Amino acid sequence: MDFEISPRIEDFRVRIAQFVDDHILPVEADRKNYDEHENILAGPLERLREKAKSEGLWCLQLKKENGGQELGRVGMAVCYEEMQRSIFGPLVFNSAAPDDGNMMVLELAGTPEQRGRWLRPVAEGRVRSAFAMTEPHPGGGSDPSMIKTTAIRQGERYVINGKKWFITGADDAQHFILVAKTSEDTRKGLTAFLFDRDQPGWKIDRRIPIMGPEEHGGHCEISFDGLEVSADNLLLNEGDGLKITQMRLGVARLTHCMRWLGLSRKCVEIATEYAQRREGFGQKLIDRESIKLMFGDLAMQIEVGRLLVMKAAWALDQGSFARKEVSMAKIHVANLLHKAADTAIQINGARGYSKDTLLEWIYRYARQARLVDGADEVHKMVLERTLASEGRSFWSWNVAES
Repeated sequence: MDFEISPRIEDFRVRIAQFVDDHILPVEADRKNYDEHENILAGPLERLREKAKSEGLWCLQLKKENGGQELGRVGMAVCYEEMQRSIFGPLVFNSAAPDDGNMMVLELAGTPEQRGRWLRPVAEGRVRSAFAMTEPHPGGGSDPSMIKTTAIRQGERYVINGKKWFITGADDAQHFILVAKTSEDTRKGLTAFLFDRDQPGWKIDRRIPIMGPEEHGGHCEISFDGLEVSADNLLLNEGDGLKITQMRLGVARLTHCMRWLGLSRKCVEIATEYAQRREGFGQKLIDRESIKLMFGDLAMQIEVGRLLVMKAAWALDQGSFARKEVSMAKIHVANLLHKAADTAIQINGARGYSKDTLLEWIYRYARQARLVDGADEVHKMVLERTLASEGRSFWSWNVAES
């Protein structure tokens, strides 16, 4: 097995790490650069984005023809981890959710005309986007077959009615991908649509208050009352909505994990810096056995997460859907992030619980990791079904051609 990365990927990693240190972390350290939702203000963000573009560190995930750097999933894993050493990093490099996943699925599934109309403005950073699938009870959540929002065809247009909620980024989004029901077929009953914020027939009912800091545009509840979408704004074909969700969410789940590994490392950095200088009872914290055990365990768990993520990224680059690999990475890294933040707060004591460090920000953010893009329990069910189907071959190795 080859665990080496290419010189090109390493060059991007080094330059991103330096950019984060030199340009993003100083902005992050100044609370005047935060908005009311504890994210970066538009002014500092745009200045950093322009600089990232000028240094060729923009849109690593897309093909060059679509304005990206064509780094592949393995390259993304390396670089996304590095950029998330800052809570602002992914957004600066145009690698943050939900735009990240939306751009990748538009690149894969969009027609040339759709890529020009819907992908390019997001890829260039001129607009933001959102993915509208999740619904309030009794609608679809982790089980998309329960989706209640309907799209009825009338000639060359579809008329859409229903509700969605916890739609990340909706308040700031210009472009939307919407999944709605077009028939009762259990496998081909969903369809994915593209629509623009300025179209009539829909509205944001509220921006849902949450426990943690928010992405730009928040998490919104939205309703549709006669939204009309033309037939040429379907992604793929009628009935391919489930396929679109699978294309988007598999990679998007893994990119979350890539970024969360960076945040986990950030927690270790903050805790290490404090433990190296804090003394009590005649001894520095870093020299206490109990603290050493905490750091040792986190170091191991982060490396386990990196290996799971890298295996899944490699499998995606080979053309696999990597369902079990992504599920394993998602479960482990989501729980790791929560543990890393909790451990770092414990080492920092009251300082960690205050806003003098980013740990409380990360801790509140981390709790959503075990819910978004499939709760832990859903992914464990996926793994059990795969195990039941594959048996001993669940743990097989890929064999190279002779």
